[in-house]
Amino acid sequence: MVLTTGTLVGCSQSPTTSETQTQTETQNATQASQGSGTLEIRANGEDFVRQGFISKDGWQIAFDHVYVNLADITAYQSDPPFNAEAGSKVQAKEKVVLDKTHTVDLAAGGEDAEPILVEDVADAPAGQYNALSWKMVKAEEGPAEGQTLVMMGTAEKEGQTIDFTIALNQPLEFVCGEFVGDERKGILAQGGTADLEATFHFDHLFGDAGAPADDEINTGALGFEPLATLANDGTLELDQQQLKSELSPEEYQKLQEILPSLGHVGEGHCEEIQTVANESS
Repeated sequence: MVLTTGTLVGCSQSPTTSETQTQTETQNATQASQGSGTLEIRANGEDFVRQGFISKDGWQIAFDHVYVNLADITAYQSDPPFNAEAGSKVQAKEKVVLDKTHTVDLAAGGEDAEPILVEDVADAPAGQYNALSWKMVKAEEGPAEGQTLVMMGTAEKEGQTIDFTIALNQPLEFVCGEFVGDERKGILAQGGTADLEATFHFDHLFGDAGAPADDEINTGALGFEPLATLANDGTLELDQQQLKSELSPEEYQKLQEILPSLGHVGEGHCEEIQTVANESS
């Protein structure tokens, strides 16, 4: 069964779940084998976006807006469970497809805001939703028009302040397994409510001064310094074509390698599918 809806509502350590909690939730998922409930789809930029952070090269970054343009968001009840690192396909018993494109500001709300509600589906089939996929495509209108990702904010280091707008038009696609976090998600009982989360890890792009310098999160990150050197009079406004021409070939290649790793489900990994951007538009 495919339920399509169009109602718009505005890799660090993996947390553990107790054995008792896991058994209880698994029993709930088994019992929720018929009927329907409300499935909430959320997008989360984590505390890195909501509260700001220090990049691997010492820049204090604060975001005003982080727009992501999401399309073809699909939640699955997959049997067997989908493993993003096994090269397998999602085998869906049920799925819910959001048929509209959504531009979401991951920085909306206060420092302690909940992950952004993208859309809720009132009549989703009950059961365990253990896979999630989405695409990032160019927005046709709105604050991210022509782009898949727009980051706006300020960066400060040693008395220097840079106001930045970084716009990327790289199309991306993520296919992810079950959410990994403090609690399980996606177990929808008849008449109940459950949520799934598309999570974006911006520390993969900028690194994290709170982690050791030789940690993979830092050795694999671009950092902010290569971007800061391109600022003019305290302002940095770059699109992807300008990044390609002004970053070094090695830096731009690193950027391209990082972008497909932004998408997660909590700390859960995704199959990362990278496509070619039309950088001239």
